Amino acid sequence: MNPSDAMWSADWAWGLPLIVLTVIIHVLGLGLFNEKVIPSLSGVMAGGHSTVFFLVVMGATVLLATILHALEGGIWAAAYQFLGALPDARSSMLYSLSSMTTYGHANLFLKAHWQLMGAFEALTGLLVFGITTAFLFAIYQRVWPLDRTELHR
Repeated sequence: MNPSDAMWSADWAWGLPLIVLTVIIHVLGLGLFNEKVIPSLSGVMAGGHSTVFFLVVMGATVLLATILHALEGGIWAAAYQFLGALPDARSSMLYSLSSMTTYGHANLFLKAHWQLMGAFEALTGLLVFGITTAFLFAIYQRVWPLDRTELHR
């Protein structure tokens, strides 16, 4: 067995559970928001101001999604710190958000034997941003202020 193969097994051992954890946190966070916050906003805004309701719900949803992405990036950054893959917390968070968004322009690099984890985090970013996009679209359809009966005439 090639020694570099053994190093990559650590990436798999850390990366796969982090992918699962990140996606579970994301799905649970969005699901709780959908079940708890949106219905309570509906009760507060039940006065006929559908455009205001739409703006409040979409703004709150975007804010929550941003917080979830930052939290999840923080989890990956903490893993990089724990593993000694990056020198400090600031670089770990910058690298993590850069990797998760696939922006990739931060001039930071994981230590050689942890580089596969960066690719895993980019994969995770694709998954959670896809989930976020689907969720935003579903909320958009649910709270769009136009009277749906007029659309079918």
